[in-house]
Amino acid sequence: MEGKWLSITEYASYRNISVSTIRRYIKAGRLKYKLVNGKYIIFVSEENYLLRYSLKEKEDLKLKLEIQELKARVSNLREENNDLKMLIEIYENKYHLNETLPELPQC
Repeated sequence: MEGKWLSITEYASYRNISVSTIRRYIKAGRLKYKLVNGKYIIFVSEENYLLRYSLKEKEDLKLKLEIQELKARVSNLREENNDLKMLIEIYENKYHLNETLPELPQC
């Protein structure tokens, strides 16, 4: 049987139910799923998937999922940026008394 494997988030959007409900369904064995790299993916037959969404709805769903992924990436980058700012502040404060900063390593 042909079909698609959707992440829990994608499947929740597809079915318009919460992620926690999907997790309960998985635990109860109500869904065909597999574990890939520590993440659950859920099977949806191609027929059901195509019937569920028109072309416009599929495009909207794809864009919404892409926005979610981009928001997560932005959040991670902000966190990394804050960590780097903190390291720079520590570095500058440590050598502030000497007024001469050591040379930074070349990249």
